Amino acid sequence: MGKLQLFPEQASTLAPEVDRLLYFMVAVTVFFSLLIFFAIFYFAIKYRRRSHAELPHVQHTGYALEILWSVIPFGITMVMFTWGAAVFFNAARPPKDAIQIYVVGKQWMWKLEHLEGRREINELHIPVGRPVRLTMTSEDVIHSFFVPVFRTKQDVVPGRYSTVWFQPTKVGKYHLFCAEYCGSRHSGMTGWVHVMEPRDYENWLSGGASEGTLAQNGQKLFESLACINCHKVDHTGRCPSLEGVYGTNVKLVNGVTVKADEAYIRESILNPQAKVVAGYEPVMPTFQGLVTEDQVVQLIEYVRSIGPRPGPATSPASPAPADSKSTPGSAPAKR
Repeated sequence: MGKLQLFPEQASTLAPEVDRLLYFMVAVTVFFSLLIFFAIFYFAIKYRRRSHAELPHVQHTGYALEILWSVIPFGITMVMFTWGAAVFFNAARPPKDAIQIYVVGKQWMWKLEHLEGRREINELHIPVGRPVRLTMTSEDVIHSFFVPVFRTKQDVVPGRYSTVWFQPTKVGKYHLFCAEYCGSRHSGMTGWVHVMEPRDYENWLSGGASEGTLAQNGQKLFESLACINCHKVDHTGRCPSLEGVYGTNVKLVNGVTVKADEAYIRESILNPQAKVVAGYEPVMPTFQGLVTEDQVVQLIEYVRSIGPRPGPATSPASPAPADSKSTPGSAPAKR
C-alpha cells in the first residue's frame, strides 16, 4: 500500500493539463459535499422539534441568499467549462510538424504503420519530445485507443477517420488499451507504446525490413488498379487530376465546396457517388471490398505526396470528360 498509485504517471504534455482540471473538479466536489453534509447535520440538530406540540415558525427572508447560492455555483461551472474547453481544443489540434502514423483497429489487435513503411502490431515506437498524430479507423466494430500515461483516449469507428495527438515527455514503455468493449477478446486487445530517444528511434525506423514507404506502396497500388489511366496529370483524363488536390477545396456538382482531406479521399475510394466533383459524371465504380483499410491508407498517402509539378498553374479539380467504364481502373479519388 506504500506505493499505491491512484493515477498513472504523467508522460505527455497533455497529461498535466488534464490532471490539473481533474484535481480542481475533485476539490470543488469534495468541498461542497462536506459543506452540504455539515450544513444538513447542523440544521438537523439546531432546528429539531423539541416537543410534539411545537410548530415550525415560517420566516420569509430576502433574495440575497438565494441569488448568492445560484451565482456562485454558476460561476464555478463556467470556470470548469472554460477550462475544459481550453484543454479539449488543445487536444483536438495537432501541430503541423507532428509525426503522422496510421492506425487500424481490428478484432482483436492494433495495426500501426509509419509513413516510412515500418509496420507494427500492438506496439508503437515513437520519439520523446516530438508531437505524434494518429489517424485511426476500424475494420469491424468500434474500438477505443487509450494510453493512460498520455491521458489520451479516442474512439476508433468503422467507416470514418478519427485523430488524436500527443507529445511524450518521458522515455519508457507504457500500456496501450482498447477502452471500448469490442467482443469476446476485448480484454486481450492490449499493447505497448515505446517512447525512445530520437537517435534510438531513427535507428529503429531505418533498421527494419521495409517494402517501401506508404506513399510508394500507394503509387504501386494506384498503378496496379489502372487508376492512372483516368487520373492523368495533364487534365486530359476522364477523371480529375490528383496532383496537388490534397488539402484544397473541391467544388461538387451540387455547388457545395468540401476539403480534400483523408476522410474525403477515403469516401471517394469506397463510396464515389457520395460527392461528385463539378464537371464530372458519377461513373467511378466503388472499390469497397477490393481494397483493405491498409491499402486505403496507402492510396491516401500517395495522393497526399503528389504535389503540383512544374508548369502552368492548374486547378486540381479542373473538369474533363467523364468516364463511362466501370472497371477497377477508374480511380481511388473523386471522379
